[in-house]
Amino acid sequence: MFFAFEGVDGAGKTTQIAQFCDWLRSLGHDVVECRDPGSTALGEQVRRLLLDHSETAIGARSEMFLYMTARAQMVDEVITPALTTGKVVVSDRFLLSNVVYQGYAGGIDPAAIWQVGLTATRGVLPDLSLVLDVSDEIAAQRMSRPLDRIEQRGAEFRAALRRGYLAEAARQPERIVVIDAGRSIDAVQSDLRQAAQRVLDACSTGGRA
Repeated sequence: MFFAFEGVDGAGKTTQIAQFCDWLRSLGHDVVECRDPGSTALGEQVRRLLLDHSETAIGARSEMFLYMTARAQMVDEVITPALTTGKVVVSDRFLLSNVVYQGYAGGIDPAAIWQVGLTATRGVLPDLSLVLDVSDEIAAQRMSRPLDRIEQRGAEFRAALRRGYLAEAARQPERIVVIDAGRSIDAVQSDLRQAAQRVLDACSTGGRA
């Protein structure tokens, strides 16, 4: 089983992922956590290139392909081996982030990004993507650290991200679930677990969510 957490920065992914993985382990699952981009030697180098402040200009298409490079390595090195051995994978972001950030907010055709992404991942996609949805005001309040290169793109960019996540969730409701993350940590976690439980139950009976 493969779960991905999505959402704008400041939505609370780090906190929720930690509690979510603890819950999965309490159910007896062997959990592998990863982050996109990252989790491999190549992925971490690409992550620094993409997110650190630098004089190097990176266009939207180049940005997309750099993310794809890191993701392809993570799929081959981390995700596929984990899934093959029956482990549960929980990723902080995956292909949907590319679609939203470089597609809806960056001007590239989202359908084209999905197509490239399916090649980069060899068709490996999350069983469920959990989108933590918050208003721009709440996200900004929670960002109490220096912003990276992409986080500094401003309110209009963040608004486009939110529209993209909601649009993709409406298009693929069986694979993408939106969770109101503006509430308490416990309330959000409860909804995340309920959504994930449907996937766990379906997989245990040999079906799909």
